[in-house]
Amino acid sequence: MAFSLPASVTQETATQLETEGLRNLASLSSIDCSQLKDFDSTVLAVLLAWRKKLQENQQFLFIEHAPEKLKVLAKVYGVSTLLGF
Repeated sequence: MAFSLPASVTQETATQLETEGLRNLASLSSIDCSQLKDFDSTVLAVLLAWRKKLQENQQFLFIEHAPEKLKVLAKVYGVSTLLGF
């Protein structure tokens, strides 16, 4: 079962989202971004934090339905390869 990102992930909601994801670590291996519409670079920080935690447990992060804007943002920040884009 995939962990679904909400429609909006911004600086105001990122910390809570990161914590929620870490509490549900088993579902983090697959992240569904199909609802993601309004976001800033903090979403990258959340995804990278989850990726790091999964790697510590020899697990991988798979991002599904990433919007093009997220892929471009990851490329600009130089983390697209880390996130599998």
